[in-house]
Amino acid sequence: MAKKGISSSLVNWIDYRLPIFSSIRHSLIDYPTPRNLNYWWNFGSLAGFFLVLQIITGVVLAMHYNPSVEGAFASIEHIMRDVNYGWLIRYVHMNGASFFFVVVYIHIFRGLYYGSYKSPRELLWWLGLIILLLMMATAFMGYVLPWGQMSFWGATVITNLFSAIPGIGSSIVSWLWGGFSVDNALLTRFYALHYLFPFLIVGVVILHIIALHTHGSNNPLGIDRSGPKDSISFHPYYTIKDLFGLSFVLTIFFLVVFYAPNYLGHPDNYIPADQLRTPSHIVPEWYFLPFYAILRAIPDKLVGVIAMVSSIMILFLLPWLDTSKVRSATFRPIYKKIYWFLVIDVVVLTWVGANPPEGNFILIGRVATIYYFTHILVLMPLIGLIEKPRSLPRSISESVFSKSGKVGE
Repeated sequence: MAKKGISSSLVNWIDYRLPIFSSIRHSLIDYPTPRNLNYWWNFGSLAGFFLVLQIITGVVLAMHYNPSVEGAFASIEHIMRDVNYGWLIRYVHMNGASFFFVVVYIHIFRGLYYGSYKSPRELLWWLGLIILLLMMATAFMGYVLPWGQMSFWGATVITNLFSAIPGIGSSIVSWLWGGFSVDNALLTRFYALHYLFPFLIVGVVILHIIALHTHGSNNPLGIDRSGPKDSISFHPYYTIKDLFGLSFVLTIFFLVVFYAPNYLGHPDNYIPADQLRTPSHIVPEWYFLPFYAILRAIPDKLVGVIAMVSSIMILFLLPWLDTSKVRSATFRPIYKKIYWFLVIDVVVLTWVGANPPEGNFILIGRVATIYYFTHILVLMPLIGLIEKPRSLPRSISESVFSKSGKVGE
């Protein structure tokens, strides 16, 4: 009892001068959360888990990696064969990146369905998109580090896209390369930035959480909390829910790590980089494939690059492009159906991006690209104007209690 009293006094002493513990308690324990959140809200915390996992495994891998053209590929083999549990750490890091993107993409599509980008959460949405852009940059630079065939040629193709910029494009490419070709200078820079960017992501995630807690979480109904009955504390209700979701996802994750660790990779990346031998089909990692398909769908290089960049940048305009006053697609009969066309379209773009740009794949890619931009720039504003939403519940508690048969209690 005496030890407990001393530790409690120490915590109070620290918290009075630097309110760390009270902030943690407010953010993770007492934080008032809408009582009707479903399992689609688990993916934010899952993304946080995989970010921490990537940083921990990445720091360990960085201790054994050699960022040079001569030693990069060999250092990966050294990690796999000689470092204690190096194979496990690398497979966890490699597949962790894929699972990180899976949960983030689901998190984004959940936000699209339930209107989590609408007022007053515009900055929350923007910060989420900035996290996505930083993730993409980090993942691309990480993909180059093993210095296999796909690493080298992927770096060559993607960095060459800057040459499409009129006037200064070639100078930018030479500056990125640090010379006249992809070599030691680029590899060293990518290694340094790949190590740095996850910590930038952590900083933006903190801002993301602050923005989230400013106006609270959105919910499946898309209505604001109207009183204490609409909320429950985050702990233990949602911590238990998050832990259950985490255990389910980790089961799938470790099945992939132990039984199919290379399934999401490319076999050409187990061949050392060779400048004189171009792979028959250069493809990025699967999480870049929709954007890669948009790039290839347009014959002109500059327009293709603009379209690829615009496919992400227009998402920043969603809070204003969506003209409906109702957030959740649950109460929007037309948008609720059209939404799934966007999901299917992104899946089609992913499939097209994984295949060579020939035959019907070119036509399908162009149609899918046109629909993607039409959906966001035309259909979303138009549907918001003509659609007649269903009536909203008066409160979250009314909706929850009516489903459980407790109305009037």
